[in-house]
Amino acid sequence: MALLEIDDLHTYYGNIEALKGVTLEVEEGEIVTLIGSNGAGKSTTLRSISGLTPPRSGSIRFLGKEISRTAPQEIVRLGISQSPEARRCFQRMTVSENLDMGAYLRRDNEIVSDLDRVYDLFPRLKERERQKAGTMSGGEQQMLAIGRALMAKPKLLLLDEPSMGIAPILVDRIYETVTEINRQGTTILLVEQNANYALGVSTRGYVLETGKVALTDKSDALRTNPDVQKAYLGA
Repeated sequence: MALLEIDDLHTYYGNIEALKGVTLEVEEGEIVTLIGSNGAGKSTTLRSISGLTPPRSGSIRFLGKEISRTAPQEIVRLGISQSPEARRCFQRMTVSENLDMGAYLRRDNEIVSDLDRVYDLFPRLKERERQKAGTMSGGEQQMLAIGRALMAKPKLLLLDEPSMGIAPILVDRIYETVTEINRQGTTILLVEQNANYALGVSTRGYVLETGKVALTDKSDALRTNPDVQKAYLGA
């Protein structure tokens, strides 16, 4: 049994079908990536998993439990959290307050140690813990969005476009940290338009085109696939 199993997922925005039968799975311990052009359905897939845009039909199973009709907050309780596209930090709240919000559903006694873990992963957040999120750079806000998602203590971390709008030097730093988060035991499903970064850190990948899975393979094989190179790797 895979950690996450998606079968024949159909998700709509009004009358527009955004996902047209997406099927994929993520094994525990993996980094799996979804790549594709704008409008391919990558972010919609993550939103469907997290309950923000529930599918009209199809199955989403997490740890063997059907969650396609589960409320978003309950999905977080089960162990899935998301760092969303465009970061969505609480602009008028401090770094520390944003991180506290990531743990708002928790009642255990490990919150402080998890906060220390986030600060170890992103030392810049520790330096700026009393700074308002809205005054930080895009890269710093991306670190904060990932840190906030980690404060929910997820078994599965959904990352949506972590390189978007960020200086290249900070993208490198963020992807080093993504690898470290996975090494520490968190499974990751990564949506990324920058296929070079995504295929560089992931185990396997799915190529989405117009709401469908067009291709799936190990990431190394996708990097050498001529069609993938031409469409997504700038070859």
